[in-house]
Amino acid sequence: MSCHHQRVISALLSFAVVAGLMTIVPGMDTALVLRSAIRHGRRHALFTALGVTTGVLVWGVAAAVGVSALLTTSQVAYTALRWAGAAYLVWFGVSMLRQTLRPKPAADGRAVTSVPTTAGAPEHGIGGGLMRAWATGLATNLLNPKVGVFYVAMLPQFIPADAPHLLAGVLLAGVHNLEGLAWFTLLIAGTGLARSWLSRETVHRWIDRVTGTVLIGFGVRLALSE
Repeated sequence: MSCHHQRVISALLSFAVVAGLMTIVPGMDTALVLRSAIRHGRRHALFTALGVTTGVLVWGVAAAVGVSALLTTSQVAYTALRWAGAAYLVWFGVSMLRQTLRPKPAADGRAVTSVPTTAGAPEHGIGGGLMRAWATGLATNLLNPKVGVFYVAMLPQFIPADAPHLLAGVLLAGVHNLEGLAWFTLLIAGTGLARSWLSRETVHRWIDRVTGTVLIGFGVRLALSE
């Protein structure tokens, strides 16, 4: 094996350790995937996870070609994306909390408190359906400037000097994606084991309330961060 190939493999393995630690740290992406698995099942959660990993790939390519370096060199660019992401997360969380408080007519005409699941409801962030689940995961990841800053700060350190930057960036982001999908698959499978208990409407409401509150907290923290 040539020295070049050894350097590439060494860079991939080293980045895999760092990205793996980043993957298992609880965050807004994990909260979204877990909620999707509990509320709508494994397929919906898988598409949410695929949306998240698509965002990771976009950030990886952007960092490799230097586009996302704007986040570290331009205060205006970073602030604009930070406020957009914060607003999205707060809106997302508030929408989820509002859905848990909205009554749903029962079969006998009486109103009961439940979470609507119509296609137009904003409970998934931008509506129902598998593609909408994917878009929700994608938007949540892309509107988090800290992901971009992580890639700008970390990716160049793992790209060998003689390697094509774009190709190396895609490979490194691909490693992160594989780890992310493996981790999300474990989480989704875990929720499947407790499906009977998690499918209760009362549990659904509390999951939405907790997740909504967490997302609002992430949004506020992002807005107030330097």
